[in-house]
Amino acid sequence: MELENIVANTVYLKAREGGGDSNKGKSKKWKKILQFPHISQCLDIQKKIDVRYSYVVDQQPIGRLLFRQFCEHLHPEYHTYNIFLDSIEQYELECDENRSDLAQTVYKRYLQRDAIEAVDVLNAEVVERCKEKLTAASKDVFDDCSSAVKAFLEGEPFHLFLESMYFHRYLQWKWLESQPVTHKTFRMYRVLGKGGFGEVCACQVRATGKMYACKKLEKKRIKKRKGEAMVLIEKQILQRINSKFVVSLAYAYETKDALCLVLTIMNGGDLKFHIYNMGGDPGFELNRARFYSAEVLCGLQHLHAQGIVYRDCKPENILLDDTGHVRISDLGLAVEIPEGDMVRGRVGTVGYMAPEVIDNDKYTFSPDWFSFGCLIYEMIEGQAPFRARKEKVKREEVDRRVKEDTENYSHKFSDEAMSLCQQLLKKSPKTRLGCQCGRQGAREVKQHDFFSCLNWKRLEAGMCDPPFVPDPHAVYAKDVLDIEQFSTVKGVNLDATDDTFYTKFNTGSVSIPWQTEMIETECFKELNHFGQNSARTPDLVLDAPPEPESTGCFPFRRKKLTARMRPVPIHVDSTPPPPPPTILDTSIPNTAATTPRNANAVQVSPDSTVTTTNTSMSVPVTSTTATSNPSGTSVTVSSAGSGGIAVNSVS
Repeated sequence: MELENIVANTVYLKAREGGGDSNKGKSKKWKKILQFPHISQCLDIQKKIDVRYSYVVDQQPIGRLLFRQFCEHLHPEYHTYNIFLDSIEQYELECDENRSDLAQTVYKRYLQRDAIEAVDVLNAEVVERCKEKLTAASKDVFDDCSSAVKAFLEGEPFHLFLESMYFHRYLQWKWLESQPVTHKTFRMYRVLGKGGFGEVCACQVRATGKMYACKKLEKKRIKKRKGEAMVLIEKQILQRINSKFVVSLAYAYETKDALCLVLTIMNGGDLKFHIYNMGGDPGFELNRARFYSAEVLCGLQHLHAQGIVYRDCKPENILLDDTGHVRISDLGLAVEIPEGDMVRGRVGTVGYMAPEVIDNDKYTFSPDWFSFGCLIYEMIEGQAPFRARKEKVKREEVDRRVKEDTENYSHKFSDEAMSLCQQLLKKSPKTRLGCQCGRQGAREVKQHDFFSCLNWKRLEAGMCDPPFVPDPHAVYAKDVLDIEQFSTVKGVNLDATDDTFYTKFNTGSVSIPWQTEMIETECFKELNHFGQNSARTPDLVLDAPPEPESTGCFPFRRKKLTARMRPVPIHVDSTPPPPPPTILDTSIPNTAATTPRNANAVQVSPDSTVTTTNTSMSVPVTSTTATSNPSGTSVTVSSAGSGGIAVNSVS
């Protein structure tokens, strides 16, 4: 039995490390899988997607690169403007002590009249305002210049791009992105743990070698528990999120028996493990707690900006990646709040729920700031503010403490840390830090003195070094044979009425993560070639005649032209179509899937009391020690030997 676990771990580790050949985990046929279709098969895509500069260049990773290549190779004068924008971005990320010198350098290189690389699309008034701000070296010195240059690039340069082969290559990438996703898209590796509806496995994309975590949701189990609404809402929320600080959804597909969410894999474990199981006294020193708090704060800021309240911020749900950065995971209790609305629902984990949640009052984003305060307190103190670790106490008593007791602070807290926790743990949301600005509450929290030493721009760009880096050669997961298997679901039959739900779920690739995967795995670099002197390759020639099939003495050795490479009849319009009024893109959630206003494991009515069960699976890959919680509010499944994976449930 031990041998089976060793083999599973060895194969999984080899896959994580890229395999033993030069393909870095890619299939031997990866170039065939990602072969570009003939451009004539892609032109219709232009009518279905957003073709504005603000989307293609500002939001699409491959679109941005292709626009940059277009400018560099065909219009060097436009390329200078892109380099200027890069210099502004570098200035904004620069350390405070170096920013003044860099501001002078950027100004002299691009904005002085006699500069060799002068940006000549800026009027004198904009340049003069910028010059007046140089001495202060604030982060917004070049904001007006940046806006003016982007406004110019949105005009004639982008219009020319839409008529070029570079935009046609972008359409080819979008065609590949829109291809169906099935179980054959991936290799499956060992089980990492289990969620409410099925197991979670490590998986690898055959075409790119990229590793993910595949969360399988058994169709019959979903139907038996009437969890369709919850599953669809979680999927749609994940699909909308594109943040370095929240676990991302890369693919959504179905098999005969399961619905599958392919998510960012986090190999470093969860914060609960690191708080309590890394030797010495529980808890972190202040700098480490500040770093994790800041990254979680950025994740909450992104969720709130999208109108999403998280409702389950706790150490078990904050996961570390390979490099030591953290992400928010497990959005099973998250819900979208329309602008101006409020929700009501007794949802969350006991000990982390805010007083207004316990009392079943209406709220917007205030519960997240209370649980965020609990998280910071626990990271520093080494125990939760209202319940000691392994303390045998009833749920009602914990709720009473949350509503009535004042938390105690030890010598581990600095004055700034204590002040931050006290303001976040206010009993009333009317006086709680972050609760007075709606969706922009994170800005208020960021201004607290506890975070005054941070450069937020650098942190948001992932440029700050983590205080701890997980061991890349360790498998932090429970032994495969120790992970309890699900029982067979009986008495449930799937029929045609379920197909509508499955269609809403089965949307394939998510645009931005898919394009990022192509770039990070160097597939884009290896495939994105053009002809000599920036000429079109045969697959980009609009009126190309069909290539003759190769001839030879042996018919079985003749190469046939694949279907995707065959040109199809087209009508070429010299004028590119205007941007469509409605954005229909693979990166946008299926609008046919209507999201209930307040929904979770069951639909939450604004005027009803609901206790939900968190059936989502956090995907930490962590070695932990088994703990039992007498209150029955949170359970950590763990292992002996090679570690454990956290599985959290809420009652």
